[in-house]
Amino acid sequence: RLAAAGHEVVAVDLRGHGLSEQVPDGHSTQQAAADLAALVDLLGLVGDRTPIAVGQSWGGNVVLTLAAEHGRVAGLGLIDGGWIALGERFATFDDCWAVLAPPVFGSVPLERMTERLRSWHPDWPEESIQGALANFAVSPDRTVAPRLAREHHRQILRSLWEADVTSLYPRVTVPVLLTPVRSDDHDPMHRDAPRRAVELLPDAVVVWYDDADHDLHAQQPDRLVADLADLAARVEAGR
Repeated sequence: RLAAAGHEVVAVDLRGHGLSEQVPDGHSTQQAAADLAALVDLLGLVGDRTPIAVGQSWGGNVVLTLAAEHGRVAGLGLIDGGWIALGERFATFDDCWAVLAPPVFGSVPLERMTERLRSWHPDWPEESIQGALANFAVSPDRTVAPRLAREHHRQILRSLWEADVTSLYPRVTVPVLLTPVRSDDHDPMHRDAPRRAVELLPDAVVVWYDDADHDLHAQQPDRLVADLADLAARVEAGR
Protein backbone atom coordinates (compact mmCIF):
# COMPACT_ATOMS: atom_id res chain seq x y z
CA ARG A 1 0.00 0.00 0.00
CA LEU A 2 2.77 2.44 0.85
CA ALA A 3 4.67 1.59 -2.32
CA ALA A 4 1.53 1.96 -4.40
CA ALA A 5 1.13 5.44 -2.91
CA GLY A 6 4.52 6.37 -4.34
CA HIS A 7 6.82 5.79 -1.39
CA GLU A 8 10.11 3.92 -1.59
CA VAL A 9 9.67 1.06 0.89
CA VAL A 10 12.18 -1.35 2.40
CA ALA A 11 10.70 -4.23 4.40
CA VAL A 12 13.17 -5.84 6.81
CA ASP A 13 13.15 -9.31 8.35
CA LEU A 14 15.18 -8.78 11.52
CA ARG A 15 17.67 -11.47 12.48
CA GLY A 16 15.86 -14.62 13.52
CA HIS A 17 12.68 -13.46 11.84
CA GLY A 18 11.11 -14.18 8.47
CA LEU A 19 13.57 -15.40 5.88
CA SER A 20 16.63 -13.81 7.49
CA GLU A 21 19.49 -16.08 8.46
CA GLN A 22 19.16 -17.96 11.73
CA VAL A 23 22.17 -16.97 13.84
CA PRO A 24 23.00 -18.05 17.39
CA ASP A 25 23.30 -14.65 19.05
CA GLY A 26 22.52 -10.95 18.84
CA HIS A 27 18.80 -11.27 19.51
CA SER A 28 18.29 -8.03 21.42
CA THR A 29 16.78 -4.61 20.89
CA GLN A 30 20.20 -2.97 20.79
CA GLN A 31 21.61 -5.37 18.20
CA ALA A 32 18.51 -5.15 16.02
CA ALA A 33 18.84 -1.35 16.02
CA ALA A 34 22.53 -1.66 15.09
CA ASP A 35 21.58 -4.05 12.28
CA LEU A 36 19.15 -1.47 10.91
CA ALA A 37 21.76 1.28 11.10
CA ALA A 38 24.13 -0.90 9.09
CA LEU A 39 21.40 -1.62 6.55
CA VAL A 40 20.63 2.09 6.14
CA ASP A 41 24.32 2.67 5.38
CA LEU A 42 24.51 -0.31 3.04
CA LEU A 43 21.52 0.90 1.02
CA GLY A 44 22.83 4.47 0.90
CA LEU A 45 19.68 5.91 2.47
CA VAL A 46 20.92 9.44 3.12
CA GLY A 47 19.84 12.97 2.27
CA ASP A 48 16.38 13.03 0.71
CA ARG A 49 16.29 9.22 1.03
CA THR A 50 16.88 9.20 4.79
CA PRO A 51 14.11 6.83 5.89
CA ILE A 52 11.14 6.96 8.17
CA ALA A 53 11.61 3.88 10.36
CA VAL A 54 8.41 2.08 11.33
CA GLY A 55 8.16 -0.74 13.84
CA GLN A 56 5.31 -2.58 15.53
CA SER A 57 5.39 -3.93 19.11
CA TRP A 58 9.03 -4.83 19.88
CA GLY A 59 9.86 -3.28 16.51
CA GLY A 60 8.73 0.06 17.89
CA ASN A 61 11.37 -0.21 20.61
CA VAL A 62 13.90 -1.22 17.95
CA VAL A 63 13.36 1.81 15.73
CA LEU A 64 13.20 4.11 18.78
CA THR A 65 16.62 2.76 19.81
CA LEU A 66 17.84 3.21 16.23
CA ALA A 67 16.87 6.88 16.26
CA ALA A 68 18.21 7.62 19.75
CA GLU A 69 21.51 5.77 19.50
CA HIS A 70 22.36 5.76 15.79
CA GLY A 71 20.35 8.53 14.12
CA ARG A 72 19.97 7.77 10.41
CA VAL A 73 16.19 8.37 10.36
CA ALA A 74 14.00 11.26 9.28
CA GLY A 75 10.97 10.14 11.27
CA LEU A 76 9.56 7.31 13.36
CA GLY A 77 6.31 5.34 13.26
CA LEU A 78 5.68 3.52 16.54
CA ILE A 79 2.88 1.00 15.98
CA ASP A 80 1.53 -0.10 19.38
CA GLY A 81 5.12 -0.31 20.58
CA GLY A 82 8.10 1.85 21.31
CA TRP A 83 7.10 2.29 24.94
CA ILE A 84 7.47 -1.31 26.15
CA ALA A 85 9.18 -1.20 29.56
CA LEU A 86 8.96 -4.71 30.97
CA GLY A 87 11.22 -3.85 33.88
CA GLU A 88 8.49 -1.58 35.21
CA ARG A 89 5.91 -4.33 34.98
CA PHE A 90 7.88 -7.31 36.35
CA ALA A 91 10.16 -7.35 39.39
CA THR A 92 12.36 -10.11 37.94
CA PHE A 93 12.99 -11.45 34.48
CA ASP A 94 11.80 -14.87 35.61
CA ASP A 95 8.43 -13.28 36.38
CA CYS A 96 8.44 -11.70 32.93
CA TRP A 97 9.26 -14.97 31.18
CA ALA A 98 6.62 -16.85 33.12
CA VAL A 99 3.92 -14.54 31.74
CA LEU A 100 5.21 -13.67 28.26
CA ALA A 101 6.99 -16.82 27.09
CA PRO A 102 5.63 -17.97 23.71
CA PRO A 103 3.57 -21.16 23.62
CA VAL A 104 5.35 -24.44 23.01
CA PHE A 105 4.21 -25.74 19.63
CA GLY A 106 3.51 -29.35 18.94
CA SER A 107 2.90 -30.76 15.49
CA VAL A 108 0.33 -28.33 14.17
CA PRO A 109 -0.64 -28.80 10.52
CA LEU A 110 -0.46 -25.71 8.34
CA GLU A 111 -4.15 -26.01 7.45
CA ARG A 112 -5.17 -26.08 11.12
CA MET A 113 -2.99 -23.06 11.93
CA THR A 114 -4.56 -21.20 9.02
CA GLU A 115 -8.04 -22.04 10.30
CA ARG A 116 -7.09 -20.89 13.80
CA LEU A 117 -5.80 -17.54 12.57
CA ARG A 118 -8.95 -16.94 10.56
CA SER A 119 -11.15 -17.80 13.55
CA TRP A 120 -9.08 -15.65 15.94
CA HIS A 121 -9.06 -12.69 13.54
CA PRO A 122 -12.27 -12.76 11.50
CA ASP A 123 -11.92 -9.08 10.59
CA TRP A 124 -8.41 -9.39 9.12
CA PRO A 125 -8.01 -9.31 5.33
CA GLU A 126 -6.66 -12.51 3.86
CA GLU A 127 -3.30 -10.93 3.05
CA SER A 128 -2.82 -10.32 6.78
CA ILE A 129 -3.61 -13.94 7.58
CA GLN A 130 -0.96 -14.99 5.07
CA GLY A 131 1.45 -12.47 6.57
CA ALA A 132 0.94 -13.95 10.02
CA LEU A 133 1.52 -17.43 8.63
CA ALA A 134 4.91 -16.24 7.38
CA ASN A 135 6.00 -16.24 11.03
CA PHE A 136 6.13 -20.02 10.73
CA ALA A 137 8.36 -22.40 8.84
CA VAL A 138 6.57 -25.26 7.12
CA SER A 139 8.10 -28.72 7.42
CA PRO A 140 7.93 -31.33 4.63
CA ASP A 141 5.08 -33.01 6.52
CA ARG A 142 3.13 -29.70 6.31
CA THR A 143 3.37 -28.95 10.04
CA VAL A 144 4.47 -25.51 11.22
CA ALA A 145 7.00 -24.22 13.73
CA PRO A 146 7.88 -20.63 14.69
CA ARG A 147 10.79 -19.21 12.73
CA LEU A 148 11.99 -17.32 15.82
CA ALA A 149 13.56 -19.86 18.19
CA ARG A 150 12.19 -19.91 21.73
CA GLU A 151 15.58 -19.07 23.24
CA HIS A 152 15.98 -16.13 20.86
CA HIS A 153 12.52 -14.93 21.88
CA ARG A 154 13.75 -15.12 25.47
CA GLN A 155 16.79 -12.96 24.64
CA ILE A 156 14.55 -10.33 23.06
CA LEU A 157 12.27 -10.24 26.10
CA ARG A 158 15.27 -9.91 28.40
CA SER A 159 16.53 -6.91 26.42
CA LEU A 160 13.07 -5.33 26.76
CA TRP A 161 13.09 -6.04 30.49
CA GLU A 162 16.56 -4.54 30.97
CA ALA A 163 16.09 -1.40 28.86
CA ASP A 164 15.30 2.07 30.20
CA VAL A 165 13.09 3.16 27.33
CA THR A 166 12.18 6.54 28.82
CA SER A 167 15.81 7.67 28.64
CA LEU A 168 15.64 7.38 24.84
CA TYR A 169 12.72 9.74 24.20
CA PRO A 170 14.48 13.10 24.73
CA ARG A 171 17.24 12.00 22.35
CA VAL A 172 14.82 11.57 19.43
CA THR A 173 14.44 14.89 17.63
CA VAL A 174 12.72 13.74 14.43
CA PRO A 175 8.91 13.70 13.96
CA VAL A 176 7.28 10.71 15.60
CA LEU A 177 3.87 9.10 15.13
CA LEU A 178 2.53 6.89 17.93
CA THR A 179 -0.45 4.65 17.20
CA PRO A 180 -1.30 2.90 20.48
CA VAL A 181 -4.25 0.57 20.93
CA ARG A 182 -6.75 1.67 23.56
CA SER A 183 -8.76 -1.23 24.95
CA ASP A 184 -10.55 -2.04 28.18
CA ASP A 185 -8.55 -5.27 28.24
CA HIS A 186 -5.26 -3.43 28.68
CA ASP A 187 -3.85 -2.58 32.07
CA PRO A 188 -3.44 1.12 33.01
CA MET A 189 0.32 0.94 32.43
CA HIS A 190 -0.27 0.13 28.76
CA ARG A 191 -2.44 3.22 28.40
CA ASP A 192 -0.18 5.52 30.42
CA ALA A 193 3.08 4.58 28.67
CA PRO A 194 2.20 6.21 25.31
CA ARG A 195 1.09 9.37 27.12
CA ARG A 196 4.43 9.52 28.92
CA ALA A 197 6.25 8.97 25.64
CA VAL A 198 4.42 11.87 24.00
CA GLU A 199 5.36 14.14 26.89
CA LEU A 200 9.06 13.26 26.59
CA LEU A 201 9.41 13.12 22.80
CA PRO A 202 10.25 16.56 21.37
CA ASP A 203 8.06 16.20 18.23
CA ALA A 204 5.31 13.61 18.60
CA VAL A 205 1.74 13.04 17.48
CA VAL A 206 -0.42 10.29 18.94
CA VAL A 207 -3.35 8.65 17.15
CA TRP A 208 -5.29 6.20 19.31
CA TYR A 209 -6.83 3.04 17.83
CA ASP A 210 -9.83 2.11 19.94
CA ASP A 211 -10.58 -1.58 20.53
CA ALA A 212 -8.06 -2.64 17.90
CA ASP A 213 -5.78 -5.66 17.76
CA HIS A 214 -2.16 -5.34 18.91
CA ASP A 215 -1.38 -6.26 15.28
CA LEU A 216 -3.33 -3.23 14.16
CA HIS A 217 -1.29 -3.05 10.95
CA ALA A 218 -2.79 -6.42 10.03
CA GLN A 219 -6.30 -5.57 11.16
CA GLN A 220 -6.56 -2.01 9.81
CA PRO A 221 -3.93 -1.64 7.07
CA ASP A 222 -5.72 1.09 5.13
CA ARG A 223 -6.13 3.35 8.15
CA LEU A 224 -2.55 2.82 9.25
CA VAL A 225 -1.22 3.60 5.78
CA ALA A 226 -3.17 6.86 5.84
CA ASP A 227 -1.67 7.76 9.21
CA LEU A 228 1.82 6.90 8.00
CA ALA A 229 1.25 9.03 4.90
CA ASP A 230 0.44 11.94 7.20
CA LEU A 231 3.72 11.29 9.03
CA ALA A 232 5.58 11.26 5.71
CA ALA A 233 4.02 14.62 4.86
CA ARG A 234 5.21 16.03 8.20
CA VAL A 235 8.70 14.76 7.52
CA GLU A 236 8.79 16.12 3.97
CA ALA A 237 7.60 19.52 5.15
CA GLY A 238 10.54 19.69 7.52
CA ARG A 239 13.30 18.45 5.21
